[in-house]
Formats: sequence, structure tokens, C-alpha cells
Amino acid sequence: MTFPNPITPIDPEEMRRNLADAPQPEQEKPATKTVLNDFARQIAEQFQDTNYSPNMLLGELRLFEGVSLVALGFASHYFYTGGSTLFSLHVLLSLVLVPFATILFMQIADAYQVQALRGALKTSPKYLSSWLISFGILFAVFYFARIEAAFDRSWIMTWLFVGIVWMTLERIFISFAIRHWARNGTMERRAVVVGGGEPAKQLIRALEHQPENDIRICGIFDDRNESRSPVMIAGYPKLGTVDELVEFARLARLDMLIISLPMAAEARIMHLLKKLWVLPLDIRLAAHANKLHFRPRAYSHVGSVPMLDIFDKPIRDWDSVAKRVFDVVFSVIALTLLWPVMVATAIAIKLDSPGPVFFVQKRHGFNNETINVLKFRSMYTNMSDPTAKNAVTKGDPRVTKVGRFIRKTSIDELPQFFNVLRGQLSLVGPRPHAVEAQTRDRRFGDVVEGYFARHRVKPGVTGWAQINGWRGEIDNDEKIKLRTAFDLYYIENWSLLFDLKILFLTPIRLLNTENAY
Repeated sequence: MTFPNPITPIDPEEMRRNLADAPQPEQEKPATKTVLNDFARQIAEQFQDTNYSPNMLLGELRLFEGVSLVALGFASHYFYTGGSTLFSLHVLLSLVLVPFATILFMQIADAYQVQALRGALKTSPKYLSSWLISFGILFAVFYFARIEAAFDRSWIMTWLFVGIVWMTLERIFISFAIRHWARNGTMERRAVVVGGGEPAKQLIRALEHQPENDIRICGIFDDRNESRSPVMIAGYPKLGTVDELVEFARLARLDMLIISLPMAAEARIMHLLKKLWVLPLDIRLAAHANKLHFRPRAYSHVGSVPMLDIFDKPIRDWDSVAKRVFDVVFSVIALTLLWPVMVATAIAIKLDSPGPVFFVQKRHGFNNETINVLKFRSMYTNMSDPTAKNAVTKGDPRVTKVGRFIRKTSIDELPQFFNVLRGQLSLVGPRPHAVEAQTRDRRFGDVVEGYFARHRVKPGVTGWAQINGWRGEIDNDEKIKLRTAFDLYYIENWSLLFDLKILFLTPIRLLNTENAY
């Protein structure tokens, strides 16, 4: 690390630790809800449609090209063998290994970059040479293994030629599609700039001069007045304050926040991050105008514009796909196994007290959205508390006899598998709290600074906090602080294996009913 001036550099890891270790306010007054101004709301509504991640496109393209090359091999073999569907082991291995090697070589040659896909003919040597090299390896294996006589050369040459034609035409089509998606905003990374003035202007100009820029600036937010931060910067409007940005990001589908402040303004950057890290977005610090040099792994780039990576969006792109498949598969298995328990519970509820079988409660979902969570009814209908302002306590007279049992055993939560199938919940994640939930007349968000950071991922039917004993009544500040700490640990350390561990530990930990009323 070099130091061209005496300014102390900011280490991203240290910044994260400082943010996590920041002292909590002892008696913070409930914050008034920030209202987004009408102009910013109109802009946010223009970006409510989900855009298409370039990483998702590249992953799908790899899968599509691999499958299509295998299909071409099957079709060529079928044609040259007179309609035979019998394949020798050598042929089957060739049908798998050649496409796999081709995808691998194209990855090495950077043929799976958005820039490469934009110019199909310009980058044709990359993907065609990968295809030819794979066949060259196949021919070499034939020769040294002395099995060349087992192969039909007409089939091999046909597959080779058809593959060349197919890949060229397919890549030309993809290049046109990418240009079209870039124009209509389907495939772009949406960003807002935090901080105005000359630094923001320089950043925007630098981004606009990148030939392969996929960043779309949606607006600028800054707390400073017009004398220091004009209402229009480089053609982009200032939409409001940083507090309004939090509300803006919960309406619009954004991908990135770019802080355009000099690294010397450490105190101001830390103040901003304490507000912004609760959002499920990439947070970057523009580094194009700074002379300090950090380790290369700390940076990401938009073209040649460097960004210092502060926070990454959790569970993104293919990780989110894997988690969704995990949720659907295990939810279907759970419903298949537990439907007799659910039917018996519904009958018991109807026999125990009058009223509906199910209870619907509004709770916080992903990115602080409000969702309707389904439960088996455990209270008398005329005493139910949809807002959850009054937490259930030991011996609570509002709870029915059946309700007491299903709450202790968590059977009342089983209908939430349907919320999982609808995509509102995940099987594993921070437990969703009611929107009015509170402890000692204080909402959770007023007790724990950064509480809403637990909403950066979908809430779950079970979670890391619950299997560590933090379930049931929240009757003091320490309990919600510890729950939030466990939830944030889960988000920062997520993996499918971690989800699997939590899922299989849940039935065991439910045997401890000490705090479940």
C-alpha cells in the first residue's frame, strides 16, 4: 500500500468491523418515518420491474451452449447410423467430454464476458478455436488409445462442421439480443450515486466514457444543500436526502449504491454506511479520483473505473437460484410427510374453539416489504392480536388449549411452507417479525441499530437464532439484540450446507420448549 499523502487509508475489512462494533444508543428516540418526495417516488416506480443480471445470463448461456452441442452430437450420430439410438461407451463419452471441454476453453479464453458477446464476429476466434481444440484432443485420444476404428469419421466431421455453423449463428443472435436488452433496460445494473458536487460529476463522466458500461444511473442523493450539491449533476437529478434513499431503494429494483466521496471523508462515509448497509445492495466507494492504492482484491471495476468494494449483496444470482430450488424441494418433501399432522391440527382447532383454522399476520419480508404470513390459529378469535403489539406470555389467557400445544411444538408454523412455495419466505433465514412487534413499548428497529439489515435476505421458517435457543417471547432489549446478531451472522456466512445444517438441527432443538408459550 502506498501513501502519497499523510491521510490514513481506509481498509474495507476494518470499515466493516468498525460498523459492526459501533456503540448502540442507550435510549434512542423512535425515528419518524421518512416520506419519499413525489418526484423521487415517480422515478422509483419506473424501476420497479426486475432487471436481468448479466451473471445470470452468462450462466444460462454456458448451460444452453453445452446442452445444444451435446444435442447436435446426438442428432449427427442418429443421422449417420440410419436412426439407431444405440451408443457405444466411446461415443457417449465423446458426446459429454467434447462440449464440456469446449465450454471450459471458452471460459479460459474470456468468451463468456458481456463485452465478448456484444461482438460475435470479432470474438469468433475465441469460441471457434475452443471447439476445434476440443476435437483435436478427441482425435489425439483416439490415436493413442488405438480406438479410432470404433468411430464413424463421417459422424465426427459432421458434428464438427454443424457445431461451427451453429455456434456462429447462435453467437450473432446473442449479440443482437444483448444490444436490444441494453437499450430497453432489461439487462443493466441500476445504481444511485450518494454524494453530489464535483466528485459525483467526475464519476458519472468516467462511467459514461466506458465503451462497455452496463451501469444505469437512476439518480443522486445527498444531504447537502444546493450551494454545495446542485439539484442537477451531469444531467442527473438529485432526488433527495440519504434517508429518502433508503425508502427509494425499497421501491425501486436497484443493484448498486456508489458513494462518491473522497476517502479522506472517513467520518462522513461511516455515517452514511450506518444508514445504507441495511439495504440488500452492492455498496461501492468510487475510487477513480483517489491516489491511495489498495490490494487488487478489494476492487471491482466498471470498464476501467475502479470501485472499492464495501458491502456485497447477499445470496445473489446463481446462489439465489440454488436457494430457491432448495426451498421448493424440501418444502414439497415436508408437506408430503406432514400433511396428516396438518389435517389433524386443523380438526383439533375447529373442535376446540370457534373461528377460522388459519391466522394471517402482516410481517416484514425481504427488503422490508410487508408480507402476509400464514399460521394455524392458536388464540381465541375475539382475542387475537394481528399487530403482535402484546407478545404472548406464559399462561396467556388468549391462547386456546390446542393453541398452547401447537405453539410449544411449533406446529402452528407449518402452514408457512405454503409461504415458501409462493416465494414470500425461505425455509431458512431470519424469522419474520410482525410489523408492529415491540419490546417494552419500543419497536425492534428503535432498540437495535441496523435491525433492518436482517431483511437483506428473505425471512425463513426456521433460522440460526432459533436453533441457538432464541425463540419465543421477546420481553427485553437484550433478546432482540442477540436474535439480530445471530441473524446477521447467518447472512454473512450463508451457504447451502449452512442451510442444511440449520434445517436438520431444527427438529432436535424444538424439543426445548422453555421459551415457547
